[in-house]
Amino acid sequence: MLLELNVENYAVVETLRLRFHAGFNVLTGETGSGKSIVVDALGLLFGGRSSAEMLRSGTERARISGIFEVPRWADSILSEAGIIPEDGEVLIEREITSGGKSRAFAGSRPVTASVLREIAPALGDIHGQHDQQRLFNSDAQRDIVDTYGDHAERIGELKSVFQQWQACATEIASIDKMEQEKLRLLDLWSFQQKEIEGVRLKAGEDVELEAERRVQQNVSRLLESANAAYSALYDAQESAYAQIRVALRKLEDSARIDEKLADVAEILKPSQIGVEEASANLRDYIGTLEADPARLDEIESRLGIIDKLKRKYGTTIDEILAFLQETNTNIALTESTAERRAAIEARRRKLASDYEALAEQLTAVRTSAGIALSRQVMLELESLAMERTRFEVRVTPVSWSASGADAVAFYVSANLGEEPRPIEKVASGGELSRIALALRTCTSSANAGRTLVFDEVDAGIGGTAAETVGRRLKALAGNNQVLCVTHLAQIAGFADHHYSVEKREVNGRTIAAIEELTGEKRTREIGRMLAGQRLTPEVLHHARQLIEMSTLDEPAAK
Repeated sequence: MLLELNVENYAVVETLRLRFHAGFNVLTGETGSGKSIVVDALGLLFGGRSSAEMLRSGTERARISGIFEVPRWADSILSEAGIIPEDGEVLIEREITSGGKSRAFAGSRPVTASVLREIAPALGDIHGQHDQQRLFNSDAQRDIVDTYGDHAERIGELKSVFQQWQACATEIASIDKMEQEKLRLLDLWSFQQKEIEGVRLKAGEDVELEAERRVQQNVSRLLESANAAYSALYDAQESAYAQIRVALRKLEDSARIDEKLADVAEILKPSQIGVEEASANLRDYIGTLEADPARLDEIESRLGIIDKLKRKYGTTIDEILAFLQETNTNIALTESTAERRAAIEARRRKLASDYEALAEQLTAVRTSAGIALSRQVMLELESLAMERTRFEVRVTPVSWSASGADAVAFYVSANLGEEPRPIEKVASGGELSRIALALRTCTSSANAGRTLVFDEVDAGIGGTAAETVGRRLKALAGNNQVLCVTHLAQIAGFADHHYSVEKREVNGRTIAAIEELTGEKRTREIGRMLAGQRLTPEVLHHARQLIEMSTLDEPAAK
């Protein structure tokens, strides 16, 4: 419910602050007085398109804000958009600059206009002559039936299944699209796998082979060096070992005379041991050295194979083995694609079966709700002076969607003996206004507590029909706040709260002013609507009668 509306520098409004009430609120005034400014401002708060042309002449910025009381059932809708009401209320704001830029806020948080459009149905909606065109839209007609039948939970479940089914279908299509490329790659991967695994590489193998190759290529040189070293250390007549032994004997003999030489001998003994060990190792090494041309050929061949793999798959054996691991993974994934596709296809079939069952149930309840809505709308139309009008809701099968497998269409016959035809091909402006009002009345209890705005709902009607529309709007206000812009006294007389809009000149500028009317001021405004500016006693008496009529007990909104 709209609690307060603030408008600044918008159209012919300089500043405006309006407090609205629960129940039936009307705005009246002369043609061109600016009554629709309130409706247009609310349209912006509901996410409507903005334009720099909306700014009051000579100003740089227009601001519009509204404080709404949020129905408890609508909390989840706002929460999904990231908007948390405070104490059950939310502040919606729009700002438009002379450059055409627009900013929006909800609960003091910056949002886009599209977010405002998402949350608008939770706060209210606007029904004007232009908005009547929405009744021609099949999706809008389906939504009305679903609102009437309270199908939201069923549709939510069906939508979830449909989205999962779509995801499976998309994944299968993706798998099929990639299958040919993967099969081509599978041949390559299999070749690479076979080539690498056939070599049976070992980590560090190339380093060991290169070391062995260096030895085989230099056996003669190594033997020469090792023999020379062995001779110098141990085998020659004047070898290091022999020299150290001589030195040790002399030191040990002289140590009997001077004990200090014993320390020198102890230092030298490890050298003798070291020479012995080195000589033994050299002797063993010489024994193992043997030129083996056949082995050298084997090493060269093996290293050649490894080098070939390095040129193709990596600069080291570790990189080649990592490439092999990746190839094995690709092959495993590719070979499992068929199994994965089969699993997804099985899930898709299960989801399709679930969808069909849910869609069949939804079709059944929609058909039932359509029949009940048709009957109730015709009862409403009878009270709106359209007793000869037939109204039908037709549900027909269509392709699957997130909303079900049904198309919903409204059919109308305005005259006896005529077959109902689609509503957009039959209903006149006045008839459409009353049909829309009847539909609103029938669905008003489903989403109670909102602000329902009617702009020019009186188009094409008058007399008894206008009085009946006024009664229905008042009844509709039992579950919702109703704001109505009207030219007809028969409608305005039923209002709980009456606002008058007029244009004034202030300092050479035209401004729109809005005043809540009570008592005699309201009576005079109703009189003006009846007879223009000639407010005779008879006119004022008639105006009082219209106002008094609104106090009579009316049945609650259906």
